[in-house]
Amino acid sequence: MIGVDEAGRGPLAGPVVAAAVVLCKPRPAGLDDSKKLTRDRRAVLEASIKRRCRWAVGVVEVDQIDELNIFGATMLAMTLAVQGLCEQLGTTPREVLIDGNLTPAGRRPEWCWQARPIVGGDGIEPCISAASIIAKEHRDRLMRELAEAHPHYGWERNAGYGTPEHLTALRRHGPTPHHRRSFAPVSQLSLELETLS
Repeated sequence: MIGVDEAGRGPLAGPVVAAAVVLCKPRPAGLDDSKKLTRDRRAVLEASIKRRCRWAVGVVEVDQIDELNIFGATMLAMTLAVQGLCEQLGTTPREVLIDGNLTPAGRRPEWCWQARPIVGGDGIEPCISAASIIAKEHRDRLMRELAEAHPHYGWERNAGYGTPEHLTALRRHGPTPHHRRSFAPVSQLSLELETLS
């Protein structure tokens, strides 16, 4: 059984990341929805999951988010994560449990696995909790790396979400290549900048 969750559906910048995890026995203690865990606790659990369980991530960059829309890009990231994990395992899962109310089944041509959506699954199903931790930690790390090249936006703190700090910097410095042009605050700003030029 594979658990799947994503991180980064809502931010204005950066990729969307999905993780797929098969838990080991005994599973790491203290698994929960990544948003309910402290940063330190997530880091400890991430290391434990990566050391003892099988996992993979799927990353979909900004250009594909803008091309597909965020929902389509999320479905693609989930598909890539499960594909990567199946290749590692050399087998197909009995079932893929996905956080939320929709799955890539019927929405991505490559998706070929039995899938079950579970609303709030990241707080209920341990394999989805593990995936939520891997996805969030992986994405936060990517955003900290991008923040080094683009220090004005505070991505190391806000992970690309539309915080007041990020929106102020966006108005002052304009969008970077890592901003999602299809997201309203960025597209509105781009229109304003075009009108001014």
